[in-house]
Amino acid sequence: MDTVTFASLAALLAEHNLLAGTRNATDATHSTPITGADCDSRIVQPGHLFVCKGAAFKPAYLAGAIERGAVAYLCAEELADELEAATPGVPALITHDVRHAMALVSAAAWGHPDRDLTVIGITGTKGKSTVSYMLRTILDGTVPGSGTGVIGSINTYDGLTEIESVNTTPESPDLWRLIANMRTAGLPYLDMEVSSQALKYERVVGLTFDIGCFLNIGRDHISPVEHPTFEDYFASKLSMFDQTRVAVVNLDTEHVDEVLARAASCEQMVTFSASGREGATVWASDITTSLGRVQFCVHTPTWKAQVQLAMPGLFNVDNALAAIAIAELVGVDRERIVHALSRAQVPGRMELLVPAVEGGNEPHVVGLVDYAHNKLSYQGLFSSLAKEFPARRIVVVLGAPGGKAQERRHELPQEAARWADTLIFTEEDPAHEEPTAICAEMAAATPAGTPYEIICDREDAICRAVELACTSPERTVVALLGKGDEALQHVGSAFVPYRTDGAIFWDALARYQ
Repeated sequence: MDTVTFASLAALLAEHNLLAGTRNATDATHSTPITGADCDSRIVQPGHLFVCKGAAFKPAYLAGAIERGAVAYLCAEELADELEAATPGVPALITHDVRHAMALVSAAAWGHPDRDLTVIGITGTKGKSTVSYMLRTILDGTVPGSGTGVIGSINTYDGLTEIESVNTTPESPDLWRLIANMRTAGLPYLDMEVSSQALKYERVVGLTFDIGCFLNIGRDHISPVEHPTFEDYFASKLSMFDQTRVAVVNLDTEHVDEVLARAASCEQMVTFSASGREGATVWASDITTSLGRVQFCVHTPTWKAQVQLAMPGLFNVDNALAAIAIAELVGVDRERIVHALSRAQVPGRMELLVPAVEGGNEPHVVGLVDYAHNKLSYQGLFSSLAKEFPARRIVVVLGAPGGKAQERRHELPQEAARWADTLIFTEEDPAHEEPTAICAEMAAATPAGTPYEIICDREDAICRAVELACTSPERTVVALLGKGDEALQHVGSAFVPYRTDGAIFWDALARYQ
């Protein structure tokens, strides 16, 4: 691997018309090796480049990075004078587009570790985490002594540590550090969720996806701080194909013709369909379900087999087909794929909470924890519940986040009301908004005649849902939606520890047993 220097990074930015100039770049500086890049001053290592970014950036962050051993920094033109005055004599790369420049120099500074892994990217409005977990279960151990690198909305594993994720796709310096760790650990695969925000804000610039999977598209993340329009959201998703070698596309997605047209620019395209759409490369038939077990027959170009999934939800057939198509592309055999899918589970995704009952009878109350948080995922979840639990009442605990995706406050109660018997509105990562205001907005959007309650404390809301279920003469499903298995609640600017929905459900249920 060629040595990366201050001069080579300057030349890279100049090549892409991103270099607005340099500061304090002596002959010695030009040959200074750069061994990584960071945008968090608390994790800077000696020999790294520090990226100065963000509306809340302070010169003190750069000073801290220099103290920790950073040898140079990258900043936007408007910060150049202020930062030079605060840290005189420190070499600097100046750019007029810090996001794009940051991605390119981060990839180079970390030595393009993606070239030593098979990189698999998964995007879509719903299902990314489920496909990622299914795929990880399939791929783990396919190369003796190794696991699979994971970057996603639930957790991140780089071969050295596994942590709960904050962003689905991290900022580019962090992304490339994680990939470099995977290379160091000898992991053969990177299995990553790719968010629309990551694509729009250039976090994955410079990364080549050996396989890029497009699951579906629906209206979500439309807000002043995310995507101003659906067209902007969709265009961001489609842009993944511009850096993808082999495209994997769901033929059952909305706007499929536009997706296929954009994917046609890739070197190869594989398609899948749970509806058995004609022409699909991988497709399903004979789909059945019974109390949390989904079965189907999968057909691929080289084999067919019966598959049983370890999680409920008919929509998970789509997710399983995506994982099968990807796994076959990288050469995993049929037996391993089928066995892995029979045990693959996703924390907080279609997680059934079924109390033990003597005599083999069905329990009076069944819990369901799911991350469903947009209209498309609600449609899939509730239609599946109606088929898998046709004789049960449904009580739903739901909310909407603060500061983003404002359309959910209207769409979610309207969709849930089509299926549920009672809605309980509660907090769900309110951030800087008042949960009472968000809940009131959702209540106002609820169709007339739909029973609902507002209980802003999420734990109290779940306990109330369990109470309603246990005191009803009818068997009931309690659906706890939006948080999945998350153990943090975004309140203000902090992420506050929070008991998971599942843990609260079990404790509440114990009071009635």
